[in-house]
Amino acid sequence: MTDTITLTGLVATEPRHLTTSEGLPIASFRLASTQRRYDRAKQTWLDGETNWYTITAFRQLASNATLSIKKGERVIVTGRLRIKEWTNGERTGTTVDIEAEAIGHDLTWGTAAYVRSVSMATVTSAHQASEPPASDEFPVGAAEDDAPAAADAPAAEPVGAVPF
Repeated sequence: MTDTITLTGLVATEPRHLTTSEGLPIASFRLASTQRRYDRAKQTWLDGETNWYTITAFRQLASNATLSIKKGERVIVTGRLRIKEWTNGERTGTTVDIEAEAIGHDLTWGTAAYVRSVSMATVTSAHQASEPPASDEFPVGAAEDDAPAAADAPAAEPVGAVPF
């Protein structure tokens, strides 16, 4: 069974990015999440215990997270929870991993500017769809006069632009 969890916390390490030999992008970082509560008698905030998580992202999320997230920033993460017991000689422990489905800055603590990114496959297919066919690509029986005039052709969008 897979449990989905949403966490907020501080990015504790710079995100590491690697690409597997098959071309799969992977990013990972440590997240520190500390619960706080307000003590009315002392009129101060008190920190609870800190929970530590290893966050792992794949594919486009990995690439975007590596470019967007830095150590010390507050983030919100939603993903699949994985708890693993380990033994290393005489030492044993538990690791808590989150396979991220979404990562973003926690806007409770600041602002962010969103920039939409697209994969190169999307850019290539959008670019190809906006190009008129080459002269040898006319349907059988079509005359060259049936070709769209340059004024009738849609304007080409800049590479990387995404129509909304």
